[in-house]
Amino acid sequence: MYDYIVCGAGTAGCLLANRLSADSTKRVLLIEAGGKDDYAWIHIPVGYLRCIGNPRTDWMYQTEPEAGLNGRHLRYPRGKVLGGCSSINGMIYMRGQARDYDAWGAGDGFGPNPGWSWAECLPHFLKHEDFHRGADAFHAAPGWDEKGVRPGGEWRVEQQRLRWTVLEAFAEAARQAGLPANADFNRGDNEGVGYFDVNQRHGLRWNSAKGFLRPVLDRDNLQVWTGAHISRVLLEPASQGDTGAGPLRAVGVEVLPRDKQGHANRGEPIQVHAAREVILCTGAIGTPQLLQLSGVGAAATLHAAGITPLHDLPGAGENLQDHLQLRSVYAVEGVTTLNTRSRSWWGKAQMALEFALRRSGPLSMAPSQLGAFTRSDPNQPHANLEYHVQPLSLEAFGEPLHPFDAITASVCHLNPTSRGTVRLRSPHSTDAPRIAPNYLSTAQDRQVVADALRVTRRIVSQQALSAYRPREIKPGMQYQTDDELSRLAGEIGTTIFHPVGTAKMGPASDPQAVVDAQLRVHGVAGLRIADASVMPTITSGNTAAPTLMIAERAAQWIAQNAQPDR
Repeated sequence: MYDYIVCGAGTAGCLLANRLSADSTKRVLLIEAGGKDDYAWIHIPVGYLRCIGNPRTDWMYQTEPEAGLNGRHLRYPRGKVLGGCSSINGMIYMRGQARDYDAWGAGDGFGPNPGWSWAECLPHFLKHEDFHRGADAFHAAPGWDEKGVRPGGEWRVEQQRLRWTVLEAFAEAARQAGLPANADFNRGDNEGVGYFDVNQRHGLRWNSAKGFLRPVLDRDNLQVWTGAHISRVLLEPASQGDTGAGPLRAVGVEVLPRDKQGHANRGEPIQVHAAREVILCTGAIGTPQLLQLSGVGAAATLHAAGITPLHDLPGAGENLQDHLQLRSVYAVEGVTTLNTRSRSWWGKAQMALEFALRRSGPLSMAPSQLGAFTRSDPNQPHANLEYHVQPLSLEAFGEPLHPFDAITASVCHLNPTSRGTVRLRSPHSTDAPRIAPNYLSTAQDRQVVADALRVTRRIVSQQALSAYRPREIKPGMQYQTDDELSRLAGEIGTTIFHPVGTAKMGPASDPQAVVDAQLRVHGVAGLRIADASVMPTITSGNTAAPTLMIAERAAQWIAQNAQPDR
């Protein structure tokens, strides 16, 4: 018996376990299906190339064939290791725009979500931040202690440790195209061009396991299980003391331990009980899957998967949103890119030596270094495009770099109107769910991607890049009309790993809402969700930082709602 069971030791779960176990009177269990984050490539920044698509660190999901992607399916990476996606992601620290959170707080027609405006969320970003430029109204950075050591907050945010001439030229071209310079994307309005700040410390990846879990592993009241696959939440009829919460109460979870080959053992489940709360931090794919496996979801969907419905909650697994990136590739001349630096053994040796001696160079590189936020057309009220610009190119993610110098200007629509689903494939928890993002299913999204490819061309055509003779390899200048460009977007589009929204926050009057404003599951006492699945709408940027903020908010409400022991 524990007081709290935290399901998933990912970006959110590690922070939540840290905060809840700070009360020494509360017993906390953190459960992770993956293993420890002791794989060397997790910590070398460029090692994401070896972690994504690796069953040691990735759930290895795939989407269903997508009509908007001309029948293609995509690999859909999700972290399966301590630290979760923070162990395999692009390390970009990005909050989004103030308007994202103001919209969350205002709600979408069914009533407000109190506590979620930008002004109310900002302090919860600051609670764990350790910002490299120091503290101000938008950033936090703990001070020096009496020994002259700057211990910092848990979540380290640093500048990247390298520059590329071709990226400097792209940044100048963006300014020539009308984008303002932006030295800090995290002050509520991220429009402009500049370098991303990253979650690294001294050139190494900084994941949530390092930041939040390792420092507290010696707490007697915190237990961490790895290699433990949660198969369902244990639900019982609510008692009289749960009046108003709904018909059910979460009392624990069922766990499948790993066998000697590392596979979940279906034969001998373990039941673990929570006296206070079960908190799902299993992400925008794992959380709706776990709800549905537990009998919580749309009754018809559950019946179709062979699950007996216990609580009809139609929004569980609906409202999936993601950023679809369009990877435009431009061959360049007369300037160095990673394609050429990594082509020879000598170049690889130089990069390894630079990293070993100074923790800098290409091995310290986040997947994307230069960022830009702009509008797909002048009539847009705010920046609705994000660029991830890279001094490299490849045919598809996971394949070798091209044998010629090139850059990639990936652009994504920040506020897609397409909505997808996550639904059970079978009643077995070890079977991956059906993931259907439903990309480009609206006319608005198709228009934005066509316009976005034109914005890319406008930037690349500026004088600042002309010396390098950029030549569009993908998608190709022969495609010009809206229909051609939106069809080609379906050919080259791929996920940028930002799924959210599948356990939407909203009042009980919202038929799609899964949790209330304090992240409690509607109709199930003792069950809360604290991960990216609760976002009503996707943030205007990368999603790791908002996920940490969500966990920080949940920890505060859990502590406030805790009743004295009887």
